[in-house]
Amino acid sequence: MPAGPQATFLPDGERFHLHHGPIDLVIGAHGTPGEVQCAYDQARGRFEDILAVLVTELDMMRRPVRAPRWRPDGPVARRMMDAAWPHRDAFVTPMAAVAGAVADEVMTSLIIGRELRSAYVNNSGDIAFYLAAGETLGLGIVGDLHRPAIEGFAQLSHELPTRGIATSGWAGRSHSLGIADAVTVLARTAAAADVAATLIANSVDANHPAIVRRPARDLDEDSDLGVRLVTVDVGDIDSDAIETALDAGERAVQKMRRDHLVEAAVLMLKGETRVVGRASVAIAA
Repeated sequence: MPAGPQATFLPDGERFHLHHGPIDLVIGAHGTPGEVQCAYDQARGRFEDILAVLVTELDMMRRPVRAPRWRPDGPVARRMMDAAWPHRDAFVTPMAAVAGAVADEVMTSLIIGRELRSAYVNNSGDIAFYLAAGETLGLGIVGDLHRPAIEGFAQLSHELPTRGIATSGWAGRSHSLGIADAVTVLARTAAAADVAATLIANSVDANHPAIVRRPARDLDEDSDLGVRLVTVDVGDIDSDAIETALDAGERAVQKMRRDHLVEAAVLMLKGETRVVGRASVAIAA
C-alpha cells in the first residue's frame, strides 16, 4: 500500500477523505461546486506535509507542559501547545490536542479565500467546523465509545463561539485515567476541545473494585502517560460510584468554563448523563 498522503472522495461523491499514517480526515464543504472543489484542493495541498513536519517534534510533544513555555516550530505543534498550555497546572502533554490541532490546521487551509456556507474537518471524531452567517450545523453525541451510537444532539450556529468538538473516554483511541464512557466537549477550537475532553474524562473517576487499571506503558511503550494507571475495564459499579465520578467531572467542566476554555460538555457513564454549559448550545442527551 502507498505510504504517503492519500486523497480520495468517499462513495457518496461529496465527502473528501485524506489519510496518512494515523491521521484520517473526513471533510465536508458546502457551497458552489467550484468553491467546494477549490477548498478541497487547498486542504489536500496543506495535508501533504502535516505528518512529516509533526513527527520531527513528537519527542517534545510527549513531554508534560510546564514553564518555561517551549515554542514548537511546526504549525500543528504550535496549535497543540496553545491548547495544552492553559492546563499546565495538571499533568498534560500537547499530544492531548493532536487530533483536534490537525483538524483546525486543515480547516484553516480549507476555507482561506473561499466562499463556503459551512464546512467540517472530522479527524476520527475530533471535529473543526466553519459556519457562515446564518448557517447552522447539527452534531451527534456518542454516548459510549465502546459501542458507538448517537445518543444526543447539539445544534450549533454561526452566532455561537463554538468551532470545535471532541470526545474522550476510557474505551476510546487514547488511554484515559478516568472511567467515563464518553465526554464530549464543545470549545472555540477543535484542539481546545480535544485537550479538555481528555482532562475532563480523566476527572470522571471513582474508586471501585470493578474498575481495572494498568500502567499505560504496558499497553503502549510510547505512551506519554508512562507508568500512570489507565482504565482498561469498568465493570458493574454502584450508583454512588457513578455519582461520585460524574460530580468530579462536572467540577472539572465548571472550572474550565470559568476560565473560558470550554463552552459546554456532556458526560456519560453507565447510562447516566450530565450536561454542563451553555443552554443556547441546545444539547439534548
